[in-house]
Amino acid sequence: MNGPQIYFEIPVLGGLPITESMRNQWFVMLLILCLCVFLTRNLQKIPTGKQALAEKAVVMLNGLVDNTMGEGCRHYAPFVAAIMLSSLFGSLVSVIGLRPTTADLNTTLGWALIVFFLIHYSNIRFHGLKAYLKGYLEPIFIMLPLNVLSEIATPISMSFRHFGNMAGGLVITTLLMSGLAAFSNAILGFLPVPLFQIGIPGVLSLYFDLFTAAMQAFIFSMLTMAYVGNARS
Repeated sequence: MNGPQIYFEIPVLGGLPITESMRNQWFVMLLILCLCVFLTRNLQKIPTGKQALAEKAVVMLNGLVDNTMGEGCRHYAPFVAAIMLSSLFGSLVSVIGLRPTTADLNTTLGWALIVFFLIHYSNIRFHGLKAYLKGYLEPIFIMLPLNVLSEIATPISMSFRHFGNMAGGLVITTLLMSGLAAFSNAILGFLPVPLFQIGIPGVLSLYFDLFTAAMQAFIFSMLTMAYVGNARS
């Protein structure tokens, strides 16, 4: 409810806080690394088991990139996969009792800024600096302020959408747990455990921790591919 816990500060740039979200994100990165190592060990010419699963996932991702961004964009697939898995596991760590990293605006804004710079880099690379700057004056020159605001709004909308959904779910779940604990204590105070906390939070967890996590990871990845692909076209 009060944001990620700050463990300590590094005395640089006026104080660099090391937070709970940072710790959890390093755990997520380690988890993704272990998953990649596990799926790619002892590769065979004829895939079976985990190798077949990994290759199927790669084929599906490549197809998604081709269909969304267009031909010749498969080199973006590792980046898209990294964003998707970081978002998914960053949200799912709440299942094991950790604070989701995606419920911290610093996390989602960081990803959105990377996408933002990639959009403009792709635009300049494929259209040239002159055409890139000219695009801000289209369809007429008085649209310049609105076009600039539109570009600035891209990372803001991407980050706040993802953060808002996950943080909202965290707040609702926390309030519900507190309310059920108080209700259980008032009705069944003689019991050593808050009985009403059993069952109901688990049902909500299926939505906030599983469905919403998967949906937001997919949406963020799709927006990344759509924006970068549009910048190239």
